[in-house]
Amino acid sequence: MIYCSVKKNPYEIKVEGHADFARLGKDIVCASVSTAIILSANLIKRFDQEKNVEIKISEGYFHLKVKTLSKEIEAVCENLVWTMKELEKTYPNNIKYQEER
Repeated sequence: MIYCSVKKNPYEIKVEGHADFARLGKDIVCASVSTAIILSANLIKRFDQEKNVEIKISEGYFHLKVKTLSKEIEAVCENLVWTMKELEKTYPNNIKYQEER
């Protein structure tokens, strides 16, 4: 199971685990989540916003913590959150999304 927890104001997004949808190398759920995460991290770099966030990525783990919210960072975070919610709708047995207060 992939767990995604989101805290807003400022954003803190944590994604961890494995989907176990299919065997290694064939898991489209893990691939989808990984792609969304990598695209988000790369977009932050392209917007030259790395100084405004802390990002940690390792096997089965992603953590993004916003230090200073800009409109670019907000757009990236909102898009990642939307993507994770949509993936959870499609694969509810493999992804669990939760918003923290």
